[in-house]
This record gives sequence, structure tokens and C-alpha cells, in this order.
Amino acid sequence: MTNDKKTVLVTGGAGFIGSHACKALAQAGYLPVTYDNLSTGHAEAVKWGPLQIGDVLDAGRLSEVLVDSKAQAVMHFAASAYVGESVTDPQKYYRNNVGGMIALLDAMVAADLKTLVFSSSCATYGEPAVSPINEDTPQHPINPYGRTKLICEDMIRDTSRAHGLRYAILRYFNAAGADPAGELIEHHEPETHLIPSVLLAALGRRAEIQIFGDQFATPDGTCIRDFIHVSDLADGHVLALERLLSGGDPLTLNLGTGHGSSVLDVIKACELCAGHAIPQRIVPGRAGDPPLLVADASRAQAELGFTPRRSDLPTIVADAYAALQKLPVSAAS
Repeated sequence: MTNDKKTVLVTGGAGFIGSHACKALAQAGYLPVTYDNLSTGHAEAVKWGPLQIGDVLDAGRLSEVLVDSKAQAVMHFAASAYVGESVTDPQKYYRNNVGGMIALLDAMVAADLKTLVFSSSCATYGEPAVSPINEDTPQHPINPYGRTKLICEDMIRDTSRAHGLRYAILRYFNAAGADPAGELIEHHEPETHLIPSVLLAALGRRAEIQIFGDQFATPDGTCIRDFIHVSDLADGHVLALERLLSGGDPLTLNLGTGHGSSVLDVIKACELCAGHAIPQRIVPGRAGDPPLLVADASRAQAELGFTPRRSDLPTIVADAYAALQKLPVSAAS
């Protein structure tokens, strides 16, 4: 029996955002083939297509999987993605993020594969002078993570000019929440993302939530971020893919909501969801953290019809809380 679904190779498809993208792809009628070395991803999150174990730095293995799977497009999520760690271990970020992009582009050119959806980041903007941030805002990243993502963006555009690559660069803001059907859970080891960290404290699996700085130039002194539900984010990737596969021009778009929430806003929302106060403590701010990052997402709406459906803060928190309650205590840290 032959498979007539279009195949999409998803690098990092066993990770948080990648696995949600695989589910969205399957729901849209595609066959996602996950390519992951499982260093931070989880094999149990690969539910909607085959898992091919391999490192994104291995161009030969990438080429083999691209050819064998008959992939018609690639979604590239595989990367190191912690701002703080990128400051203390920049070599890791240049090796994995830039090196991984070099290997992937080499493999795609060798396979004559022309369609790429790339997971970029609002970290490429650094500390912009205006808010909300549109796609034409100058990019001056302030940490190695953002710099590596910006380098990857330039590499994609150069490859497009040389080889006709058609791409969507998606600069998304703070992915959060969890699959509302409960099939996927945000699970990092250790967990550093704000919303699950606060909720783990609410569940008593952490002693407290640390607030990294309260002296920022924001109304309550804590950082403000644009939180977007991971399921909405996944839907945006599918919309971008379909635009490219139907002959659309290359795209560079923000994926966000246009609304910012501070760290204290998030803690309050989590306390309302949990029904009790959450222990918290102010600690010094982290290097590389901008005070304010909020998207102007109007171009994604205009170009793709992208409209977040679950990205209000109470829904994000409720979905994340329901998912984390299912996570074994031994796995939640």
C-alpha cells in the first residue's frame, strides 16, 4: 500500500514545539518524519509519523533520510534554545545552531529540496527601540542565541539566491501552553521556561519561583513577553508551509499575539489557576534578557490568515497546568 500523503521532515520533531508541529501537520494531511538525536527531545512525543534518530550536524545522515523519506519540505526546529546558557556556553550555540543549519542546507541542496520552514526567534531583535516589534525592526541581538538565529536567517536567504530555496522564516515570541487534548506535555530537563516553572512551584514540585530582576523599565519592574500558545504556533507553521507549497514567495514573519504579559502577570494568572499563592523570590537579572519583547503580528495575519485561537494568558496557563499534572513527579524538576 502506497502512502499518498506529502512528507515533511521535521528536525527536532521530538521537542516541545516540533512535536506540536508534527501533530498539526498530521491533522492537515501531511506525514511528518521526525529527525532528532533525542538529546533534549522525547521519543514518546513522536506519535504522528516515523522517528529517524540522527544529529542535525550530520549532513550525510540528513541526506540519507531526506532521500529515503521522499520529503517534499523541511521544518527545522533542531537547535539549542536557552538564552542564559548561550551566554555561558556560546560555542555550543554556534556549533549546534549555525553548524546544524550548514549541514541541513548542504543536505537540502544535494537532494534538490526547495522548501524550508525555519524556526527563528524574536531574540534576533535584541532590545528594540520600538514596541510592538514588526519584521522591519532592525535586528541587533544581545545574546549568542539570538546571534546564531540571525546568522541562520542570512544563510537561508543566501542559499535561496544561489539555489532557488523557497523559505518561511518564522520569528516567534514566547511559546507556552500545551496540547489541549493532553497528548503532549512541555517537559524540559531542567525546566527553565517561565510558565511551567511557576506551575511546578504551584504543584509543590519546586520550592519557589525565582523572578530574575524587578528593576526593568516596565510598569511592574519585571520583564514583559508576548506569550503564544504552542498549538497556535504549530498552526502558523502549517499555514506557512502550505503557502510555500502552493507557489507562494518566501516569507519572513513574526508569530505572536501583539499582547505582552509581565513575569508578575504570569505568576498571578498561575495563582488564579491553581487556587493558591505561589512562593516567589526576587533574584538578580540574567545577562542577555531584554526588558520588553512584544510582536506586531499583523503581517502574519495579512499574509497567512494567522489568528491565534488559544493564546490568551488564562487559556495558556490552564492548558499547561492540566498537562503538568499528568507528568510523573520524578520527571518534573
